[in-house]
Amino acid sequence: MTFVVVSTTVENQAKATKLASMVVCKRLAACVQYMPIGSVYRWKGKVETASEHLLLAKTRALKAAELVSFIRKHHTYELPEITVMPITGGLGEYLDWIKRETTAPKQRGV
Repeated sequence: MTFVVVSTTVENQAKATKLASMVVCKRLAACVQYMPIGSVYRWKGKVETASEHLLLAKTRALKAAELVSFIRKHHTYELPEITVMPITGGLGEYLDWIKRETTAPKQRGV
């Protein structure tokens, strides 16, 4: 099983908290960390600067496309940064936890 980190940025902490909570509640990621950052970028021919919050969502590679689609649907930016980076190693127990937390719980009697 392979794992990835999906990253995006949003304009403030309130939006970061909301999006992170939605993603974890839907089991699209086991954990989403967010932190304030500064960004410098070119947009529509002009160099811009912004204070943003970076979100890092840890999930299974099989969930990446669904998570990207979910972020895009709930994002407020015209063109949000959404990238997917492979996790090439790590603590086995942590990776097992990601797997468990991104798997729907089994129904009783099924």
